[in-house]
Amino acid sequence: MGCGRKDDKASLASSQRASFSHQPHQPPSTPASKEVWKKGGRMFSILLAVHLALLACTLVSSGAFEKIAVHDYDVFFLLTVMMLIVIIWIIFYLFGTSRCPDAILCKDSHAGPIWLRGGLILFAIFSLVMDVFKIGYYSSFYSCLSAIKIIYPIVQAIFVVVQTYFLWVSSKDCVHVHLNVTRCGLMLTLTTNLAVWMSAVTDESVHKAHSKLKKNVTDEIFRWLLKAGMRSSSPEECNCNSQICQVFKNGYFWLYPFNIEYSLFASAMVYVMWKNVGRFIDHHSHHIHRLKFRLFRRTFFVGIVLGLITLVSGLGVLILYEVQVNSSTESSKKSQALSMYYVFNIVCLGLMSLVCIGGSVIYRFDKRDMDRHKNPTRTLDVALLMGAALGQYAISYYSIVAIVASTPRDAISALNLTYALLMIAQHTFQNIFIIEGLHRQPPKEDHKHDSHQKDLYGLTFVNISAVSLRMPDGGSTLAPSTVPSSEAIHPSDLVRSLTVPKKMNWRRKFLREISMFLLLSNIILWIMPAFGARPQFDNNTELNFYGDSMWPAIVDICLPFGIFYRMHAVASLLEVYIMS
Repeated sequence: MGCGRKDDKASLASSQRASFSHQPHQPPSTPASKEVWKKGGRMFSILLAVHLALLACTLVSSGAFEKIAVHDYDVFFLLTVMMLIVIIWIIFYLFGTSRCPDAILCKDSHAGPIWLRGGLILFAIFSLVMDVFKIGYYSSFYSCLSAIKIIYPIVQAIFVVVQTYFLWVSSKDCVHVHLNVTRCGLMLTLTTNLAVWMSAVTDESVHKAHSKLKKNVTDEIFRWLLKAGMRSSSPEECNCNSQICQVFKNGYFWLYPFNIEYSLFASAMVYVMWKNVGRFIDHHSHHIHRLKFRLFRRTFFVGIVLGLITLVSGLGVLILYEVQVNSSTESSKKSQALSMYYVFNIVCLGLMSLVCIGGSVIYRFDKRDMDRHKNPTRTLDVALLMGAALGQYAISYYSIVAIVASTPRDAISALNLTYALLMIAQHTFQNIFIIEGLHRQPPKEDHKHDSHQKDLYGLTFVNISAVSLRMPDGGSTLAPSTVPSSEAIHPSDLVRSLTVPKKMNWRRKFLREISMFLLLSNIILWIMPAFGARPQFDNNTELNFYGDSMWPAIVDICLPFGIFYRMHAVASLLEVYIMS
């Protein structure tokens, strides 16, 4: 497949490029037939992704049940083949497509920001460590396992390395050659990440549920849960008895949350690349804001201090919760741990809700313009925030119904009800605050008036009354030698020029404090459920109301979305912080 005229828009590349130079103020026009085929090419890639996603979902969900003749090595085989195809396509893109003449005429400055790519690398490192633990775990009893179980983590490690490099160097590309191949390749990459995510969520959720519910469930449910830890055809011969084997097994299960977040981060970045395929950007309306990340400047440290206090307190609560719930068999200590967990979350969620409301009020007085330009990255951020919040909404509403309908009501039930209500309120107010921040224009630094304002500030600082004494009785302008401007300036205007920037500065400082506090608070609210603190399995109200099979299924389906919401909120709040 050659470069140049093999795709629907490649023949228009040079003419579109020329139109940018001759008509800088008008976006390039595309023929109607080409626009129709652009939508047709997108539809074909979407259909490919939907069919692959349904196939992967069917195998992953079927492999979790013991009575269905689908084994985990069938799932591993499909995922291995998909990852190998994606690796081949990425290599083709890096060494073929991207090096064609006029392949990348423009880049999307909003796509793949540095903090998102930095987070992707962080999660990729932990995912590689998880793959090393998996290889060590399965190698401990390779004689009774299928070879695909050892091949799968090796291929996954290669896939993580290749994909991370690809997204680091190419996440901003707007490709204009090999359009259909690129669209299908990106959709295959996105589907592969989602399939890996589904597999990881299934194993991790069932493993957590197994460790929490093995004393309370029936034999049938217990056998279903047991399949997460070891699904071999002969479990008697493949027991993990050695100490090093237990270290590998526990290690890679603890690292599952990082791999889950890596797959979702990569999926989001790949989707933005897919939206940018064949896209032309008008640089006169697509402003590039070079924002500098100053963590310890223009801040009062209130948000950072409160956020760090919340983070450290949450880590302490998590450790005590895990020790008392998992190690103790006394019901009193279990109730004490649940009360401590709920009280901490109620205080944290209540404070976050109030802060979000305050931030939204500050935005009402913000004079910055709304950014109404087309931005696929921002559109995806908003959609993910709203969509991922539905998982926690579902769990909260199920809890509210169970608590209200249950007759025995104690202190734990009251705390659980308050926690569920505040969880709904906090998600709602935080989404409003983040969406408002993402749609604001960054602060503009008008360099034209810097010297003018400098002279005004210095002149007013010396003696503002002396300025008024120099003013002629019938005039309102200063001498041209004093102020290098042709505009009429009155002493009251000088006072306003000093006070208005300070008001703007105060608003931005408060927004930065709010963003930093919410960022750190969302980190601890992500850590707690991701690493084992799941009161949904320890509180008997919902379990007794919905049953041993329905309630774990609800939590297993909805909780991963709630965990992803927290991490995505962290990335969005970091962007709001930098833009404030």
